[in-house]
Amino acid sequence: MRQGKLFEHEDLFERLCSKEELLKGFKAVKKNKGAPGIDGVTIRNFTADVDKEIEQLMEELRSWNYEPKPVRRVIIPKPNGKGDRQLGIPCVRDRVVQATIKNLIEPLLEPHFSSNSYGFRPGRSQRQAVEAAQKIVQSGKGYIVDIDLAKFFDRIQHDRLMARLRKHVPSKPIRCLIGKMLRSGIMVGGLVKPTTEGAVQGGPLSPLLSNLVLDELDKELERRGLEFCRYADDCNIFVRTRKAADRIMGSITTFIEKKLKLKVNNEKSKTGPSHKVKFLGMTIIKKTIAISKDALAQAMQKVKELTPRGTHLTLEETIKKINQWYLGWSIYFMMTQYPAQLKKIEAHIRRRLRRRIISQHKRKRFLFRKLCQRGVNKGSVARTVYGNRKWWALSHTQATEKAYPNKWFIESLGQHICSDQEKSHWFDERVWIALT
Repeated sequence: MRQGKLFEHEDLFERLCSKEELLKGFKAVKKNKGAPGIDGVTIRNFTADVDKEIEQLMEELRSWNYEPKPVRRVIIPKPNGKGDRQLGIPCVRDRVVQATIKNLIEPLLEPHFSSNSYGFRPGRSQRQAVEAAQKIVQSGKGYIVDIDLAKFFDRIQHDRLMARLRKHVPSKPIRCLIGKMLRSGIMVGGLVKPTTEGAVQGGPLSPLLSNLVLDELDKELERRGLEFCRYADDCNIFVRTRKAADRIMGSITTFIEKKLKLKVNNEKSKTGPSHKVKFLGMTIIKKTIAISKDALAQAMQKVKELTPRGTHLTLEETIKKINQWYLGWSIYFMMTQYPAQLKKIEAHIRRRLRRRIISQHKRKRFLFRKLCQRGVNKGSVARTVYGNRKWWALSHTQATEKAYPNKWFIESLGQHICSDQEKSHWFDERVWIALT
């Protein structure tokens, strides 16, 4: 049995060089889509000549001529408007190799990970993490130590990561390839900057490597007998009192910064009762799950962006864009145990659309005529239209809502239903990036 396992580990590099495994990696990359890297090759370009590309990768890997290209730096603003997030986009061919390596080493690493870790793991999700946190709070541990790591992916120590890999991945060629990828560099403004630390946030392999790094934190929390839930670098520890929470915050911060060589964001990290701490966009209020205030505010802002006052898009096109966003957003936040929160967003969407519809009638008499045509009593319409109200106020009146009721948006304009392929884009990583 032991010889069989040893042979399996030694055979990892041979499996990486096989067409079958590389095609599996390519299918994972194609499913997740994504932009091209510095070479400009898109997934469509790669797909058009996939057999030739895979054969070339096989030859380069076997001859040790494979060299990963620098990643393309992309900066996106954070949802709260405070700072930016630096993402890296590897070339498609490099993503294929990374995805293949991930498929090969994930079965070796998974058995060693903590049951309290939920991020980027097969069969685990944000919903499970939030529900696990709810159960802990319901058991009486209502104070939370919320730890936020500052620029976690950018500060991963290569030496510590490679040491962890040596413990679980016996194949030296695989480890050497991972080391090459970590040191491949970043292209910014046409210049390549070397990478002596950090892992690219955006590569297929990075989430697995991040779990390997933070598994050391999980083991320390378990050694101390603490109950916690971790999703990627978002970690909540649950205790019974504020005093215990403050004490643990200090000691765990010291462990993270001294032992793991990472940095705790003191501005975002905090302790407090569960209803004042958010976890993956959710808050536990009176032992029930609710959408956090920040997540609701971000949703309101997104609705505003999707329904601007001046736009060249037709109403049908606007509703299609809203539905594309709201489908994924509502699927995730459906875990709330307060349905009124979802209804609030939906009501806000309809009001923004009603405001756009009525504002298209530049003169009040035209709006009066239109509302009457839609079956509203003339007296009610007159009091509404000629009452010196602004467009926003008019959008939330009885006359306007009767002329354009909720069902009108579905029956008259139709509701865009995303395909299964579009739904698949709402996988764990994208939701997590959108929330952090």
